[in-house]
Amino acid sequence: MYYAVISKILGILLMLFSLTLLPPAFVSLYYADGTHVSFFISFAISFATGLAAWMPVYRERKDLRTRDGFLVTALFWLVLGSFGALPFILADSPSLSIVDAMFESISGLTTTGATILTNIDSLPKAILYYRQQLQWLGGIGIIVIAVAILPMLGIGGMQLYRAETPGPVKDSKLTPRITETAKALFLIYLSLTIACATAYWLAGMTMFDAIGHAFSTVAIGGFSTHDQSMAFFDSPAILIVSMVFMVLAGINFALHFFAWRAKSISHYFFDPESRFYMGMITFGLIVTVTYLWHSGTYELETAALYGSFELISILTTTGFGVADFSAWPTFLPMFIFLFAFMGGCAGSTGGGIKMIRILLIIKQGAREIHRLIHTNAIVPVKIGKKIVSDRVIDAVWGFFSMYVLAYIILCLLLLATGMDFLTAFSAVGASINNLGPGLADVSAHYGSISDSAKWLLCFAMLLGRLEVFTLLVLFSPMFWRR
Repeated sequence: MYYAVISKILGILLMLFSLTLLPPAFVSLYYADGTHVSFFISFAISFATGLAAWMPVYRERKDLRTRDGFLVTALFWLVLGSFGALPFILADSPSLSIVDAMFESISGLTTTGATILTNIDSLPKAILYYRQQLQWLGGIGIIVIAVAILPMLGIGGMQLYRAETPGPVKDSKLTPRITETAKALFLIYLSLTIACATAYWLAGMTMFDAIGHAFSTVAIGGFSTHDQSMAFFDSPAILIVSMVFMVLAGINFALHFFAWRAKSISHYFFDPESRFYMGMITFGLIVTVTYLWHSGTYELETAALYGSFELISILTTTGFGVADFSAWPTFLPMFIFLFAFMGGCAGSTGGGIKMIRILLIIKQGAREIHRLIHTNAIVPVKIGKKIVSDRVIDAVWGFFSMYVLAYIILCLLLLATGMDFLTAFSAVGASINNLGPGLADVSAHYGSISDSAKWLLCFAMLLGRLEVFTLLVLFSPMFWRR
């Protein structure tokens, strides 16, 4: 383990992150909300700590190995999440406790969007901006790691894109070529954000709200600058803009890269995961809108608008709200909530299990049924025209089994804190899928649950964002052996 190189990288990351604490300080000065001091202090603490970690080892030049990559990837959110909590603790408003500040910070950086805050409209402008910015920074971090790094570690849904993914995916070490991929991805991510902010502004948002909601939309985060989320604006145009960019952000960013490089959108239609993703959205929309209209919950036009928005928001694991979907009739709340388990595509800012894994599980199930009928048949699993190796299938089933096991254990632990079953089930689901809103007592916010439950959910957010194995591997004794 190259601890010196790991310290160097984390020091650089922390110093870079400290610079992101300056824009909220300037927002505070512009709006004169009095929180600028807390941001300047947080900047000084973060930069000094990063400098202290970097200075003794800045001459180290070794490339990271796979094992080092796991540790850096896991520490990325843990370290930045911890220092990201400083403004919430130091500011007079909201002046959160350590556990609440950590919960809010990790929720932001992992783009979960679960919040412990209430009366959001009354918070200082700088704090509102900072929450949105946290999600945007977490989103680009997710994209770079998911597309450029996780495939090299042999995990994540991006394994299937080894041959096509831009970047050094065939190398055995993490090399500087990753920076080329990261630059391209950042430009695409930034372009989507600018386009989204402009569309929100043209649709009727103020510039402050447009920028803030563009941050959380493209990052599939779900934080809002208002308690009522998207319902605050009471605008069909804004909801349509939001749906379009949520769908785009849930698509594999490697496809955005291909479309940008080839100046063609054909990749979106030929990619099996993208087609499956759009198919699931279409199926969910038909069921949700039809049932809302048929049950008399809304008129057809409102059912189409609200039903489509909530379904897309939950499926992509964004978590924006325009209505309380948990109060919708009969099976619909659970139906919509379960769509979050599929999540976005691999290599997107979306959470969940990922569409490519769900597609592979379905195809593997169909293969087993075929084998029962034709016992001697050799039936390969294909994604498009590409045969998927048994190693990848095994990895998907391994991920799914560990995901389910972690889900069950976390649910039981939350039940042990005194939480009721529906709240515990949905809180774990909303956290491990990086969704945000749950059902029952956590449908609006997480401020009323116990501190122990909040720590457990922080772990669930990190577990989901780090594709389960990346975090669990650190608990294996074999990982630390030479």
